[in-house]
Amino acid sequence: MARTGGAEEMFDVVIAGGGYVGLSLAVALKQGDAGLKCAVVDPKPMDQLHKDPRASAIAAAASRMLTQLGVWQDIEAKAQPINEMIVTDSKLRDAVRPVFLTFGGEATEGEPFAHMVPNGVMMPALHEAAAGLGVVFAAPAVADTFRTQADHVDLVLGDGEVLKSRLLVAADGVRSRLRDLAGIRTVDWDYGQSGIVTTVRHERPHNGRAEEHFLPSGPFAILPLPGNCSSLVWTEKTSDADKLVRADDFTFELELERRFGHHLGTLEVLGPRRAYPLGLKLAREFVKPRFALAGDAAHGIHPIAGQGLNMGFKDVAALAEVLIDARRLGQDPGGFDVLERYQRWRRFDTFQMGVVTDVLNRLFSNDNDILRAARDFGLGLVDRMPGLKTKFIKEASGFAGPIPKLLSGEPI
Repeated sequence: MARTGGAEEMFDVVIAGGGYVGLSLAVALKQGDAGLKCAVVDPKPMDQLHKDPRASAIAAAASRMLTQLGVWQDIEAKAQPINEMIVTDSKLRDAVRPVFLTFGGEATEGEPFAHMVPNGVMMPALHEAAAGLGVVFAAPAVADTFRTQADHVDLVLGDGEVLKSRLLVAADGVRSRLRDLAGIRTVDWDYGQSGIVTTVRHERPHNGRAEEHFLPSGPFAILPLPGNCSSLVWTEKTSDADKLVRADDFTFELELERRFGHHLGTLEVLGPRRAYPLGLKLAREFVKPRFALAGDAAHGIHPIAGQGLNMGFKDVAALAEVLIDARRLGQDPGGFDVLERYQRWRRFDTFQMGVVTDVLNRLFSNDNDILRAARDFGLGLVDRMPGLKTKFIKEASGFAGPIPKLLSGEPI
C-alpha cells in the first residue's frame, strides 16, 4: 500500500472507506476509465483482510458484477451456492417447525440466486484488483473532516494530510462521520434487537439449503458455507443477545441447539461470536455538491431479507455508471447535476427496501397468535403461487426493476 503523492495532486474521486463498497467502486471506476485518478482512504490494515471470519450472502446480480470486475473467478471456488431456501414460523418451544414456504435456488437456469462467500476471500480479491488497476491507498489514516470548494473537495486526514478531489464518496459505514459532517440527516430508529453472528460446523451436509426460522424474538437464519459448515444470523432482544455472547460455551451452545434443531446432527461453534445492534437508518439525501453516499453510509436496514450488502453493490454499479458516463461526455464528475442522476436512481429503491424490511421484522418478530395465523396463511398462499414465488426469487437475485449495467454482467 502506498501513501498519496502530496497535497497538490488532484484526484477525480476519493473514496472514504475500504470495505466491499469502497473497494468495488474503485475497481469499477478504474476499469471503466483507466485514466481516472482514484484513491481509497481507510485506517484498516489491508493485509489483514483475509482474517475476517464472517461470511456474506451475494445475490446473483452482484456475482455478475464481480465477474465483470474480474474478481469472481478468484472467489467462486470458495463460495457456497444456495440451492434452496425454506421458511418456518414457530415458537421456540414447539416440537415441530412446519415449513410454510420453499424457494428453489436458481435465478436463471444453472445460475444460483445467491452464494455465501467468506469475507476473508472476497475482500482480498477486491483489494488486489484495485491495487492492480492503480488505485492509490491512503493508510493508516482516517478521514477527519472535509471542506467543499467551488471545483473540488479538500479531505483532511487524521494525520493532517490533505487530499484534493473533484468528488468525495463516503462509504464509511452506517455510523458515517462524513455523512454527519455533510449535514445529511437520517430517518432512523432502534429495533431493540441485536444480531448474533457466528459460524458452526455440523455433522451432516446442508446440501446448499438456507433456512430462515421466524421465532418470536426475531429471525434465526442458517446460511450454508463450504463443507459441513453454516453461518448464523441469530436475532434476539439486545439485552438477551448481550447475555448470550458473554455466556460460557456450554450455555451458548445449549441455547443455539434449541433454535438450530438436530436435523444436521451434532453442532460445534467455530470462531468468535459477536452481537451487532439492529436498526433502520436511511439518509434523507444521497448527495451534496461534490459529495455522495454509498453503501451503509446511505442505508442501514434489518438483515431479515439479507439484502444489505447487495444494496451497497447496487449503489456501486449505479454510481460508477453515472460517473463514467459523465466523464465520456466531458462533464464534471463532482457536479451536482451528475450526482443527482445517481440519487434519483437509488433513493426510491433504498427507501422501498427499508420499508419492506421494517414491516417484515415487525410482522414476524412477535408472539401474537392472531398475527401468526394470518402470516402463516399468507406464507402458505405464496408457496402455492409459482408466479409470485418467481417474483420473489427475482427480487432476491437482485434483478428487480431497472438495474445498472454491471449488475447485468455488462461493462459500463
